[in-house]
Amino acid sequence: MALAIALLLAGVLLPCCGEFALFKKGSTKANGARCSHHSECFSDCCLISLDSGGAFCAPRARITMTCLPQTRSAINIVCPCQVGLRCRHKDPSCSHRCRLI
Repeated sequence: MALAIALLLAGVLLPCCGEFALFKKGSTKANGARCSHHSECFSDCCLISLDSGGAFCAPRARITMTCLPQTRSAINIVCPCQVGLRCRHKDPSCSHRCRLI
């Protein structure tokens, strides 16, 4: 009972910044969980796995990692960048990589 009240108060008192998986609406799956659409994942990245034949929630790309500029389709081949990074390429012949804004 006390836990339920504490969670209720935390949900009311904490700002809705999307930082906590518990309070992010519609995105409750943690990294590694099976998914069918990127919106199901807390990271907003549902990555296709050619080995297992399915898709799973994956973390967003870190600095200098290969990325996709944005997530439009249901399942990603490569994840978009973490918050604070932008997906860019320095050379048109090279793949996009996460860089500081």
